[in-house]
Amino acid sequence: MTILIRGGTILTADQTYRADVLCENGKIAEIGENLEAPTGCEIIDAGGQYVMPGGIDPHTHMELPFMGTVASESFYTGTAAALAGGTTSIIDFVIPDPGQNIMDAYKTWRGWAEKSAADYGFHVAITWWDESVREDMGTLVREEGINTFKHFMAYKGAIMATDEIMYNSFSRALELGAMPTVHAENGELVYQLQKKLMDEGMTGPEAHPLSRPPAAEGEAANRALHFAETIGVPLYIVHVSTSEAVEELKRARAQGQRCYGEVLAGHLLIDESVYNDPDWDKAAAHVMSPPFRAKEHQEALWKGLQGGALQTTATDHCCFCADQKAAGKENFTLIPNGTAGVEDRMSVLWHHGVGTGRLTPNEFVAATSTNAAKIFNIYPRKGSISVGADADIVIWDAEATRTISAKTHHQNIDTNIFEGMQVKGIATHTFSRGALAWKDGDLRAVEGSGQYVKRPAFPASFDALAKQRR
Repeated sequence: MTILIRGGTILTADQTYRADVLCENGKIAEIGENLEAPTGCEIIDAGGQYVMPGGIDPHTHMELPFMGTVASESFYTGTAAALAGGTTSIIDFVIPDPGQNIMDAYKTWRGWAEKSAADYGFHVAITWWDESVREDMGTLVREEGINTFKHFMAYKGAIMATDEIMYNSFSRALELGAMPTVHAENGELVYQLQKKLMDEGMTGPEAHPLSRPPAAEGEAANRALHFAETIGVPLYIVHVSTSEAVEELKRARAQGQRCYGEVLAGHLLIDESVYNDPDWDKAAAHVMSPPFRAKEHQEALWKGLQGGALQTTATDHCCFCADQKAAGKENFTLIPNGTAGVEDRMSVLWHHGVGTGRLTPNEFVAATSTNAAKIFNIYPRKGSISVGADADIVIWDAEATRTISAKTHHQNIDTNIFEGMQVKGIATHTFSRGALAWKDGDLRAVEGSGQYVKRPAFPASFDALAKQRR
């Protein structure tokens, strides 16, 4: 299929200019002014709008089995909703049970993901350790295009990675040219605080943020960064939510350490007061980890994004409906952790970032697409408007508005953490490898049309780091 996007303003992470874009066979074939339309070409008028790379959400959990239930969002419904909001690629997580063969888990997730309507990749969590895990990490990097391994420093008694696991996995990642990522919360501290609060009779959602204080995140970020520094491997910290963790990243980067931070759209915009809502269901709908924080942390996160301590934006999209959240009605520790956002991330960040002057339009593209593509080694195939890149393109109307609501969103969940928020700046067209998947409210996502994207290892940069450690 050949498509000519005519009359728009190209917006990338480092350029803004007027040009047409010709897409053929799923790729960007030509960029220039006043391009001639080939015979049979479909012409899309982008006049008065931006033409920019499709968003990349590097942190989602579709169909995740977790806390006794399964996330309500399938790989099809989740990626279709993403396309409606201008996100054209996701990186999800394979999370083996402790003791489970990680290749078996990987194959299970790959099977689920065959329903995807948008392109996808995976991080693989390391939840236990023996020689088979070491060998399987090599297979995943060399044969399957996995270049990141996740470590949960929280969830004691379930999927928490001990310091021993982290040491072994981080070291193996360095050998392979892969990058560790961490969920930074001190799992032991969280576990003990949960017990203490329950013993004191605090059983509702209001206890959730009290059990996961900012210090628990700051300590874990510090520990993970020092682990990575000692071993000599880069590190990516997911869903940074506190000023403490931002400061740890700033310190490490100032000392020359290669480390990256991710921030969720929700953590930038929602504060911990939501857990005190007298409506239990509404409070429980916001239970996720790390929790939403006090307002002063939001300001620190915005400054971290503006100043370079944080590079990417994500959602941690993990949907549980009201009947699933109700499992923790008498015990907040049993409320399934997760919220949605894959459909709304781009609009809320444009409105509250570009619309307020916190981000320039080019910085918006970097934070929602290009930086993730570069960090995870799929640039310029993804995250760019360039000849030869995948035609993952969003036409963006910076003046159009919409009101976010669970009644109208495409996400398979009965709540929306941004409920009632009016945003200015929306995707009018979304192309997934040149196929029109969203047009002015008409969702045309096709189940199974998404492709798995391999992400190569990083041999050159890792060799340099290893030499620095010798």
